[in-house]
Amino acid sequence: MIIYPAVDVKDGRCVRLSQGKFNDVTVYAENPVEMALKWEQMGAQYLHVIDLDGARCGEPKNLSIISEMAVKLGIPVQLGGGIRTIDNIELVLCKGVERVILGTSAVKNPELVRNALKTFGEKIVIGIDAKDGRVAIEGWEKTSDFTAVEFAKKMEYLGAKTIIYTDIAKDGMLQGPNLAAMEEMVKAVGADIICAGGVSKTEDVINLKNAGVAGAIIGKAIYTGDIDLVEAIRAAK
Repeated sequence: MIIYPAVDVKDGRCVRLSQGKFNDVTVYAENPVEMALKWEQMGAQYLHVIDLDGARCGEPKNLSIISEMAVKLGIPVQLGGGIRTIDNIELVLCKGVERVILGTSAVKNPELVRNALKTFGEKIVIGIDAKDGRVAIEGWEKTSDFTAVEFAKKMEYLGAKTIIYTDIAKDGMLQGPNLAAMEEMVKAVGADIICAGGVSKTEDVINLKNAGVAGAIIGKAIYTGDIDLVEAIRAAK
């Protein structure tokens, strides 16, 4: 199982939100690139980056910082937030990003997903963010009509090989992941499932590994010191 340290970028700074609320922001670093390099030095194999400004306005907004990350890091970067067209995807991949996460655009525009998966293959990751079991969109500020599992099956049918599954209620709350939801998703689809939201101790990593998830994104807990990244990576192996 791969551990993905999370770097969320807002207004050019490294921040964390609680439950995706844009008015509940904590700034952890003025320089997101330095933070990314720190996680790499601690043994990270992959970095998870979200352009929060992009997620809210619908187009990438912090590309210069994210490109600098991709160039300076020796590990791959996956990026989400406001990537909603084929042109956006091409632009981001040209900046050195390894994988692109489609979230809101996947819900609103299945044709985009179909074309993106056909064109870019495994460089496309589907982000499914669930609020009370339903898929949330537009920076988590609205919910759609799909259940998370229904939508995951639909995305797998279109060719998705990797799905990031976030339980919004758990995100940034340091209360542990929603194991039941993760187990249900792993059993429902054959794509690799990456868990996001709530991982706050090494035991969570072990439980997720036992549940069959392919990866875990850790955000707030590595910034607060609730979990040691080195220990988490060791547990995942």
